[in-house]
Amino acid sequence: MIQKKFVKAGDWRTLNWFWNVKASLFFAGPAGAQIKVRYGDGWPIGYDSQKQTLDGRNYKKLTVGIVSVAYARVQIKVAADTEVTYDLYLGDVAISSPEIPF
Repeated sequence: MIQKKFVKAGDWRTLNWFWNVKASLFFAGPAGAQIKVRYGDGWPIGYDSQKQTLDGRNYKKLTVGIVSVAYARVQIKVAADTEVTYDLYLGDVAISSPEIPF
């Protein structure tokens, strides 16, 4: 499911929240943006996973696993206000790239 969200520059911004569900997400741009999965509900309990930097050309994949029973957020950090497009698959999906290029 293709998602589009407007993201303000600055600190980490949450794109999606997950609880007790598996998911796979694919991102391509914007170049230089950072993405990650944040598990837990805040400080001091919580940790970051799968932190990656987008290059604007290749797809980067984030997965939310069974640890989301404790709460998970997919987050992005951008240098300038922008619209972000990404592809979201809910459930235990075993794919390595988006079904529809974007």
